Amino acid sequence: MKTKLTLAFILISFYSISQIKLPSLVSSGMVLQRDQATKLWGWASPGEKIRIQIGTKIIRTQADKQGNWLAQLPAYPAGGPHIIKLTGKNDITLEDVLFGDVWLCAGQSNMVINMERVKEKYPSDIATANNRQIRNFFIPTAISKVDVQTQLPASTWLPVNPENVLKMGAVSYFFARDLFAKYQVPIGIINSSVGGTPIESWISEAGLKEFPAFVKDTSKTIAPPIAKKKSADRGLSEKWADPSYQPKGWQRYAIPGFWEDQGLKDLNGVVWFRREIEIPEALAGMPANLFLGRIVDADQVFVNGEQVGNITYQYPPRRYIVKSGLLKAGKNLLVIRVTNTAGKGGFVPDKRYEMIVGNQTFDLQGDWKYKVGEVFAPQFEPPAPNQFPPTALYNAMIAPFTSYGLTGIVWYQGESNASKPEVYEYLLPALAKDWRTQFKQSEIPFLYVQLPGFQDRNFLPSESNWAILREGQLKSLSIPKSGMAVTIDLGEWNDIHPLTKKPIGERLALAARKLAYGENIVSSGPIYASHQIEGKRIRIRFRETGSGLAINKQDEDELTYFAIAGKDKKFVWAKVIIEGESIIVWSDEVSEPMYVRYAWADNPDGANLINREGLPASPFQTH
Repeated sequence: MKTKLTLAFILISFYSISQIKLPSLVSSGMVLQRDQATKLWGWASPGEKIRIQIGTKIIRTQADKQGNWLAQLPAYPAGGPHIIKLTGKNDITLEDVLFGDVWLCAGQSNMVINMERVKEKYPSDIATANNRQIRNFFIPTAISKVDVQTQLPASTWLPVNPENVLKMGAVSYFFARDLFAKYQVPIGIINSSVGGTPIESWISEAGLKEFPAFVKDTSKTIAPPIAKKKSADRGLSEKWADPSYQPKGWQRYAIPGFWEDQGLKDLNGVVWFRREIEIPEALAGMPANLFLGRIVDADQVFVNGEQVGNITYQYPPRRYIVKSGLLKAGKNLLVIRVTNTAGKGGFVPDKRYEMIVGNQTFDLQGDWKYKVGEVFAPQFEPPAPNQFPPTALYNAMIAPFTSYGLTGIVWYQGESNASKPEVYEYLLPALAKDWRTQFKQSEIPFLYVQLPGFQDRNFLPSESNWAILREGQLKSLSIPKSGMAVTIDLGEWNDIHPLTKKPIGERLALAARKLAYGENIVSSGPIYASHQIEGKRIRIRFRETGSGLAINKQDEDELTYFAIAGKDKKFVWAKVIIEGESIIVWSDEVSEPMYVRYAWADNPDGANLINREGLPASPFQTH
């Protein structure tokens, strides 16, 4: 009895002091969706009465028995700033609120990558980024494997300026900037994206009911940590980064390049690299910017014995600052410790390897010396549990704000599903349908990015998981009010995170202008429509041809990356000509053609069919 009385007292005390609380998304500086009734929600004491005032309008609501409340503001036109006051047992004032167009930008790492990551590529865009009418709300990573959450991780709305824009997703910034430039309407971006995540983790349990193979991982068990052995790296014990160390037995190495290709086959472990550079007296003591491309996987970088930076995984560009006073006149020692546990370790080619001191650039490509510090024994470890099981990201990073009004959705994801690409053509429409249902906006525009080119180029027609996934994305144009940005021309063979993000945002903005804003414009490159076998040739027809089919002559003067096959499906490169709104495909090696493929490869570098508006054609295969 005493326990029950105590619990009752605690609950009464809680209810008596409970106050209005708001989700982090509903806060000062937010952008609310214009021209439609807008929902505000939050928590309070059960039964607490809440008064909401915006300008001269007053809305009243009351919390239910669980303390949840919901209010609906009338539709407002674009503009602001507005002040919204909430009054209950406490007062909350939301300032600098705009009404405009709100876009949910979601997916994996290529949607996460921010302007800071691409600052060397777009310096003027960052320097001139100053627009309080564009605002960004980035949702920190959160996972819930079982329960649907009601609150997002803490974050805040940030207006665009040269400092804040560095934290904003690059694709979403260029997308928002284009839309604002066209319509002069405030743009709010909600960025809910996490690197390395599969699409099924972003779909609700209800949205996955047609996919029984995706069994929800409700296990709360945690795999025991793998005991770490004490490092046997000779480079650490013998202090190879120290300028006083006298090198012996070091071998020649050419940077950039992978050590698998330079005499270190099948080596997983730690390799050290060193080089001396000569600094003139006039530059001694000055700070420096050190660019070391990309390194697979982890690195530590030392200048004259002092560590100037380290990154623990392969994808980020290596950009380190050498502080004032560290460089000296004469010889300076650069040492790089690289750790790799699988595949090719070393320095990714076609990247920037240099050090800039004052107005002088020191090229760091070419001859270095290397020595192996440690060789790892083969590890046979059980696979790690799925960090992002089905529904886990939806539960934590989408479900908490499905009452928020949106103009549209932008999706950039697919790399993490490329190992089993066949199902993507079903999962992408499932995600679009699910989110439209959850946000109660059945016709909201759904835009997405088709995977760019990545990995080695094939010089013969071949099979490709990335091509299969792109085909699934192409088929998903059957989703009503959907648009796809083709990006096969914007990838980098050696980087799953290509830095060319501005054209992606601009192509998505074209799709938005057509689907969300109703403009009659060419918003896509050519899309395969149909084919017809005509003797020894196959005619391919397209839609979205704009003012006509064309060849992107930056690559070649003739169409490339078309392959043709007979019933045996043994594809060979084809000859191609443009004929009106069609192309004609044939090969002297195939007398009875049945199938055609275009840009069917992980990295179809050089595929060059476009429309005269300059937009690339989507890869495809006939069936």
